[in-house]
Amino acid sequence: MKFKFGLLPRVVLAIALGIACGFFLPDWATRIALTFNAIFGEFLGFIIPLLILGLVAPGIADLGKNAGRLLALTAVLAYAFTLFSGFGTYLTGRVLFPSLLAGSEAVLPAEGTALTPYFTVAMPPVMGVMSALVLAFVLGLGMAYTHSVTLKGAMDDFKRIIDRVIVRVIIPLLPFYIFGIFLSMAQSGQVAGVLGVFVKLIAVIFCMTVVLLLIQFSAAGIAAHKNPLKMLRTMLTAYVTALGTQSSAATIPVTLAQTLKLGVRPELASFVVPLCATIHLSGSMMKITACALAVAMIAGLDISAGTFAGFILLLAVTMVAAPGVPGGAIMAALGLLESMLGFDETLLGLMIATYIAMDSFGTATNVTGDGAVAVIVDAIDRRLKS
Repeated sequence: MKFKFGLLPRVVLAIALGIACGFFLPDWATRIALTFNAIFGEFLGFIIPLLILGLVAPGIADLGKNAGRLLALTAVLAYAFTLFSGFGTYLTGRVLFPSLLAGSEAVLPAEGTALTPYFTVAMPPVMGVMSALVLAFVLGLGMAYTHSVTLKGAMDDFKRIIDRVIVRVIIPLLPFYIFGIFLSMAQSGQVAGVLGVFVKLIAVIFCMTVVLLLIQFSAAGIAAHKNPLKMLRTMLTAYVTALGTQSSAATIPVTLAQTLKLGVRPELASFVVPLCATIHLSGSMMKITACALAVAMIAGLDISAGTFAGFILLLAVTMVAAPGVPGGAIMAALGLLESMLGFDETLLGLMIATYIAMDSFGTATNVTGDGAVAVIVDAIDRRLKS
């Protein structure tokens, strides 16, 4: 069997090499890596609005074509669970993180102490992030309403181009980008604090995913009058599979098989499970919200609760467009992190590294929760028909 060196091992290797090389590489070599980071960061800033437009608009149009009671019910439940995850994570983080991250404010290099790149290449984006998001909503809803074949075909082609850029350019280069970030931190003596934050975050978020799944299946148990723990145990096969695939789409066959074992009708499960693989992102929302809050705290950013609430509301919609590749959700979220929370290049790099380190847990939480959504939809639909 051919061994596949996935994104997570590459990111872990990049972090380890960045830390190790930071102790002996000369300044000129470090500045070469930082020059790559500066250029890649400019490219990310250029591509993010196009990424949002190319992914969100066709996604909304696809959902609109299949309008119906079951679609609306599934979408509302998935969005509600995703928002519950986001706001629950924010409130939990507000309580736990100040003590958990106490003393971590100094883990980032002080301004002016880090080395600088030799040069950079400015790549101004063709539009702002919010402009791209609003345009995506207008085009997506317009295509769904008018059933425009020509525009939909053009947007689908554009989406394929953006998908290819993500898979063939951004994802392969991410480890080098993360290498440069941790190389700079090691060189400036800040890496130990960053790794300490990583370990604390991973432990806390894993515990929070367990609580989230218990809440979701408790709701499903109430709706269907079934034992939530027994249902959750049945879905563990999907959870373990997703840990390995890191893809909700790739886990659909297993998720569907386990959902059928929960007693969900086959015709309904075959509709809800594939749809939830795209629109139900409770685990991903939890990771991004927790990481964003933690990174903002260690960076000393003063972000109001209202701003964070707006970020969560928009993030729940934007992540629907996330491509089905490891790290896809954080790619879709970069624009909001930059425009709404004020994250700079270093903070975005930390977000990417932290998110990918926990990518398996978030994906596993997403697909396991899909079973709970299917059970609730099935129970409500049965009552409406009776």
